[in-house]
Amino acid sequence: MAAASIITIGDELLIGQTIDTNSAWMAQELNKIGVWVKRRVAVGDVWEEIWNALDEESKHSEIILITGGLGPTADDITKPLLCEYFGGKMIVSDVALQNVKDIFTKLNRPIIERNLKQAEVPDVCTVLNNKRGTAPGMWFEPHLTSPKGEEKRIYVSMPGVPHEMKGIMLDYVLPQLPSLFNLPAVYHQTLLTAGVGESFLADMIKDFEEALPAYIKLAYLPNYGMVRLRLTGRGDDKAAVEKVVDERFAELKLLVKEFMVTDVDEPIEMTIGKILRSLNKTMGTAESCTGGAIASLITSIAGSSDYFKGSIVSYANEVKENLLSVSHDTLMTVGAVSEETVTQMVKGALAQLKVDYAVATSGILGPGGGTAEKPVGIVWVAVGNKDKIVTQKFQWRFDRARNTDLTVQNALNMLRKFILIN
Repeated sequence: MAAASIITIGDELLIGQTIDTNSAWMAQELNKIGVWVKRRVAVGDVWEEIWNALDEESKHSEIILITGGLGPTADDITKPLLCEYFGGKMIVSDVALQNVKDIFTKLNRPIIERNLKQAEVPDVCTVLNNKRGTAPGMWFEPHLTSPKGEEKRIYVSMPGVPHEMKGIMLDYVLPQLPSLFNLPAVYHQTLLTAGVGESFLADMIKDFEEALPAYIKLAYLPNYGMVRLRLTGRGDDKAAVEKVVDERFAELKLLVKEFMVTDVDEPIEMTIGKILRSLNKTMGTAESCTGGAIASLITSIAGSSDYFKGSIVSYANEVKENLLSVSHDTLMTVGAVSEETVTQMVKGALAQLKVDYAVATSGILGPGGGTAEKPVGIVWVAVGNKDKIVTQKFQWRFDRARNTDLTVQNALNMLRKFILIN
């Protein structure tokens, strides 16, 4: 199996100013085509550190993917370093130069010398045209010109800007790797569970996991109260691998059917959308503590306007009263964070938004605002339709961001289950 190393370059990565999402995305995509991501390393904008990283990763992998350091400023040193590393000289690429000119023409902005330098590349690389930015990707295969008979090894340098890197990976790198290396067939099947912890699931399916053939692996992928179970099969015979994985996946679904949200690899907000669309029903949200986060997830799915009508973010009590018709007496006697309030919020959302289903949240997510009776982390969630409303109280113990995410995911799962039986 071909091994890959990912080198990310930039001081901003090392000081935590920028989070490296590139490595995670590349690893996922490489895994899909059967490339083993063996190592990941981050280095700053330091010539010696980048050089040493190239030397070291060349000992471990046949595929070395590099992101960052291709901009037009003085600290962007990747291009001249790669030029020296592979024994080339800098030239102007006609393809890259035309790309820069086209971009600035579309932007109706003048080109300065610094922008034109983006078209300079080592003469020992193949230029990968960047359709989304001015810095081209560069593909190096030093074994093709080496008199020493080096092993086949490729190096690909790409911009650190995520959408530009993804474009080059999708346009050039991922399509070409299978023809260059003997990659195994890789086949995944994934399901999503909710309402059960990773440890409990592991105990439930212990015998199933132990009986899996060596070429099929089970991964537990927990995230905010939900756990994805992913079966991955690898082998030379694609049809045979898919057949056995599908058979085992059918067994797995039966074992966890009580907790299964969906048997496809998709987020719960997409699952809810599919259910609503199939029923020709609509939904809306009335959110206090989550501040529109549920609506944001629902509308992140393309085509959600088919079933999502809107959201009322009723953070203040007067908004709960004026827009959702929550009783003033309720707010004064039991408070905004209460079963009674979220119940009335659902009723108000159903009436105001004219939807079939609504979900409401109200809570104290922290870090302050709690009392002895209502400590930080308490959340009430309600879901319902014109005939029935169900509620649930949660008590989280994390920071504000995690408490919010847990509330959103659990509210969505409550909504999903409610729609299925009502």
